[in-house]
Amino acid sequence: MFTGIIEALGTIIAVNNEGSNRHFTVASPFAAELKIDQSVAHDGVCLTVVAVDEAAGTHVVTAIDETLRVTNLNQWQPGRHVNLERCLAANGRFDGHIVQGHVDATATCLSVEDQQGSWLFRFGHAPGPGRLTVEKGSICVNGTSLTCFDSTDGGFTVAIIPYTYEHTSFQQLRAGETVNLEFDIVGKYVAKLLGKAA
Repeated sequence: MFTGIIEALGTIIAVNNEGSNRHFTVASPFAAELKIDQSVAHDGVCLTVVAVDEAAGTHVVTAIDETLRVTNLNQWQPGRHVNLERCLAANGRFDGHIVQGHVDATATCLSVEDQQGSWLFRFGHAPGPGRLTVEKGSICVNGTSLTCFDSTDGGFTVAIIPYTYEHTSFQQLRAGETVNLEFDIVGKYVAKLLGKAA
């Protein structure tokens, strides 16, 4: 389980295909602390560490075809920055919200508005069961726990403060690009229960 509080920015160093799988080599500040078989969220996608090179400061994760199909990982190329978060420690603080690392959908960044001190990002996504946001509710965008507003059936807006902008991949995000979304798990359960009761 994750919280959507980004620990570090990683950089994609290499991308290698093996059959229908794709291996990503990622450089990060905490690569030497990772262990093989550990789960790490990469732009909100929970991936398993399959190799670690402490000397190089890199680790390798593998995405299967299904993951590539339902996330933006099929667009990752060397040089790209990705948000990284290790699993929540049992004695850690819950600073974000419940994030599973299971992407529900991708969305398109519709606009980026510089507010001279913060940035407004507008996202659009296909509506569907469980794909709901509420005003001032939680949303996970590329692994980042955020509060959404201007919520509709197919979109929402988030405000990004300077610290988040500087320390996450939002600094490279432009209109027209694709992001990973994970909707609030509590909201998804409520929606399913209400659907069954209807």
